[in-house]
Amino acid sequence: MKNRIISAFLISSLALGACTDLSETLYDKVSMDEYGQTPAEVKTIVSGAYSTLRGFDSSNGGVNCYPCSEYVFFMLECASDEACVPTRDTGDWDDAGQYREIQYHHWTANSTLVLSLWNYAFQGIGNVNAIIYQVDSSALTDEAKATVKAELRGLRAYYYYQMLDQFGSVPIVTDYTQKELPKLSTRQEVFNFVEKELKEILPLLPSGAVYATFNQNVGYTLLARLYLNAEVYTGTPRWQECLDACDKVSGYSLETDYFANFAQDNEKSKEIIFAIPYDHKEGTVGNYLASMTFEYNQTWAFSIDGSYPWCGNGISAQPGVYSSFDETDIRRKSLMVGQQYNMATGAPLSCQKDGTPLNYTEEIEPYEKAPQAAGARLNKYAWKTDDIWERDNDWVLMRYAEILLMRAEANFRLGFDGNALLLVNQLRGRAQVTPLAAVTEEDLDKEWLHEFVFEGLRRTVNIRFGTYFQPWWNKDATPTYKGVFPIPQSVLDKNPNLKQNPDYL
Repeated sequence: MKNRIISAFLISSLALGACTDLSETLYDKVSMDEYGQTPAEVKTIVSGAYSTLRGFDSSNGGVNCYPCSEYVFFMLECASDEACVPTRDTGDWDDAGQYREIQYHHWTANSTLVLSLWNYAFQGIGNVNAIIYQVDSSALTDEAKATVKAELRGLRAYYYYQMLDQFGSVPIVTDYTQKELPKLSTRQEVFNFVEKELKEILPLLPSGAVYATFNQNVGYTLLARLYLNAEVYTGTPRWQECLDACDKVSGYSLETDYFANFAQDNEKSKEIIFAIPYDHKEGTVGNYLASMTFEYNQTWAFSIDGSYPWCGNGISAQPGVYSSFDETDIRRKSLMVGQQYNMATGAPLSCQKDGTPLNYTEEIEPYEKAPQAAGARLNKYAWKTDDIWERDNDWVLMRYAEILLMRAEANFRLGFDGNALLLVNQLRGRAQVTPLAAVTEEDLDKEWLHEFVFEGLRRTVNIRFGTYFQPWWNKDATPTYKGVFPIPQSVLDKNPNLKQNPDYL
């Protein structure tokens, strides 16, 4: 049984070519023996679609495509006003300048991190298409097939939403047996596809708060995201539709403790709508973000014998993010600043490479030769002394706080400021921040930053609020065409039916 799931996952690696190069007949790779004929067996096959959410280590130049670490998370966060990966004064994280080009918004169609975004989504799409083909070939009834496929189509819509947001115009491929090279669909067409898929499958999806499952609540949350950003994607605002979708989400509530959502056992959260489960005992990989942010000697602050997993001294908050929080805001603890101390002795720690105090500072100057301890560090997900490299915290994709803030923004855009104020203050109350007397667009922008700091939403918020195109720390004004990324050159080279996004050379 386990081998069958692994086989489906390997099939999805081949299926990536279905989105870029359909010259091979890949569908004959799908095993069509007696397995996969019963509901229980089909369920194990479908689990392969969920496992792809965790990402993979690509054989294409060693590109890591993990959603909560290199390179997918780094790309989206460093393109926003939230994070950066400084080049250290020892040359660490220079990486041929790939993180600087993201910081400066100088990416090209040959950028490795751009390719990682493309590969992550289309790997998932290819895997879903392969599994849908298996389900269609099974002995299930048509009714049972439709129910099973609803979850799969939901996951595929989730990936296509990512492509819509990140690249705009992309090929839409839903048939695993398709041999011809796919054509490019416009951003409007991709938007319509995601909307249509979600609307069609919603009645067939599981109801209730079913953890880590693409259920009705996940579908409505994704639909609300789609409508929240509709004006960016299509030129037409859909604020009321966003509210209507949010109103359909039920069975969740805010956790009293904000950080319960990011605990090692966060599957117990009453707030999480959708997450990617991780459990090192089950062999899951890709959840090592904590090791990518702390300075090397942080291991001695987290364990008495320095046995905490290796730390890489990489991704940090951009200057200004930490200080933008009110001092009483508990969400500020999502970032780590200040002197670090040896857990065993209580002595102040020094940086490993130069002996300077291991005292995290908000400022990062100079960016291209940054001091070892420069930059506030990501500290949102709980750690423990006996952590291993692959953490067990589930990676949060959607939570109920987002429903409240989407409702707040949609109300504000429609002119219902009073409703927006009540919703924003609900979040601020949990964060132990003084309630606002009135709400402005700037207030909403800050709430998105503070509530969801380092949850991968910030680039989309920047674009929706227009701040993405303005100068910020270590970045000049960004031309509007860079509101989407270029289609990777290696993808264009494989498929002459595709055309580069406008203004990219």
